[in-house]
Amino acid sequence: MAHRKKIVRVRDLMQRCTYVLTEPAGKNFDSRFTPELTPKQMLRLGVFGGKYMTDCKKEFPKDWFTHAKLCHERHDPKLNLFGVNASQPLSVWKKKRWIHPADPRGWFQWYCRYFLGRRMPEEDDRQIRRWLAIRRHRAQIIRHCRKGDLSCRRKQRQALLHWAYDSRTL
Repeated sequence: MAHRKKIVRVRDLMQRCTYVLTEPAGKNFDSRFTPELTPKQMLRLGVFGGKYMTDCKKEFPKDWFTHAKLCHERHDPKLNLFGVNASQPLSVWKKKRWIHPADPRGWFQWYCRYFLGRRMPEEDDRQIRRWLAIRRHRAQIIRHCRKGDLSCRRKQRQALLHWAYDSRTL
C-alpha cells in the first residue's frame, strides 16, 4: 500500500514554512541511520535543557509532549537526563555552518522531521554523516567508564542523548 503524502504547515517563533512527508513516520530510514531513541523518548528523558521544542507543539504529534521535560522560560540543565549542560548556543551552530535554512533549530529539528517522514536527500546525507561522527563519544565512554556507571562522563552521555544515542546501555 502506498504512503499518502502529507503537507505540514509550520508557524512557530523561528519559522513559517511548509514541507511534505513522503515516508511513513518512523520508517524507511537511510540504512546508515539507526538512532537508538525516538524524538518522543528523547523529550521524555530530558534534552536541550527543556527549551528546545516549547513553541513547536502544533507541528509534532501531541503524544511526543506527554511527560516531556520542557521549560518555556529558559534553558534549564536540571531538566536534562544527566543534569548537565551539554549544549552550545545557536550562535555557535550558525558560525560552524551546522544549520540548514530548512531546519533553523538544528540537528534535532531535522531528526524530528525526518522521523515523521520528510526527506531531503542532500541534507539527510549531511545530517546522517554528522550523526555517525558522534559515535566516537560512545567509544570514549566504553573505554573510560564502568558499564552502567551513569555518573561517569555525564556531559558526554548527555551529548550522546542529544543525538539519539542511549548511553544508559553502555
